[in-house]
Amino acid sequence: MAAAAGPARLVRCGQKDELYRAGLRSGAGTALRGLAGARPWLEWRRELELLSDVAYFVLTTLSGYQTLGEEYVNIIQVDPSKKKVPSFLRRALFISLHTVVPYCLEKALLHLEHELQMEAEESRTPENPPALGFPSRSLIRSWIRKQVGELTEQQKKTAAQVVYVLKQSIPLLHRLHLAVFYIQGTFYHLSKRITGISYLHFGGLQGEDQSIRSSYKFLGIISLFHLLLTIGVQMYSFKQKQRARQEWRLHRNLAHQKSRSKEAAAGRQSRCTLCLEERRHSTATPCGHLFCWECITAWCNTRAECPLCREKFHPQKLIYLRHYQM
Repeated sequence: MAAAAGPARLVRCGQKDELYRAGLRSGAGTALRGLAGARPWLEWRRELELLSDVAYFVLTTLSGYQTLGEEYVNIIQVDPSKKKVPSFLRRALFISLHTVVPYCLEKALLHLEHELQMEAEESRTPENPPALGFPSRSLIRSWIRKQVGELTEQQKKTAAQVVYVLKQSIPLLHRLHLAVFYIQGTFYHLSKRITGISYLHFGGLQGEDQSIRSSYKFLGIISLFHLLLTIGVQMYSFKQKQRARQEWRLHRNLAHQKSRSKEAAAGRQSRCTLCLEERRHSTATPCGHLFCWECITAWCNTRAECPLCREKFHPQKLIYLRHYQM
């Protein structure tokens, strides 16, 4: 008697497959590190993990066999009709979406973000040589570098924002899919949801799966609520950062205008009110007003008083200010 596999079996299947894939990746990494050394292993570790995952699914799913996790819980893959196994093309598409596409997307976002940062640093400090990190050894990297070089400044800013949004959205998308899986109990992996591959279970007690499904639904509702709360917190944090950035720009503009007004006021204050020119050899009267030495001494020859406030004083009271700048 065949029936749709419950979420508990799908979770155990995914965990078992992940365990065997991790063992295969570890063994391949140990072999490469022993043959070529630690440096090539560190440089090609992500690519080696990709090849290990592809090899695992090619030898099982693509070849028409059960994976070790599927065999462990006694389930088989079926297409959307639930009457036959998925076609070769559907299985190949599932393997590509499950292994190759996440790797390419991760690498593309990483290289694009790096190139945008490099362009921004070079635009700020054009005299510095380019960084030597990320050696150019892939066609994708060179193609991304060429495309980024042809963008305008506004397009580069837009691309940086898109990269940031994608890096924040992809984990949220996986969490949303997992919450939906807990509620519906059909597709444990996003790649299987896209390709429409589900599972049938043969034999065993179906009542056990039905009793566990309600617990998974409750877990899915909690996960969905937590996801919405996380999105709300991130949106609030993003708005706060935007507001802080706008306030900082406004403060910077006000400070710049204030400094310019101070400079203009200082320029006006540094003029002599007698000759209306830049003050030379600043001299202070006893009342505190400043004039040129030649101007105020010539004024005192006719009137022994301040030209501004008319305070009386003797010319001997004039104070010549050395090294005074304003």
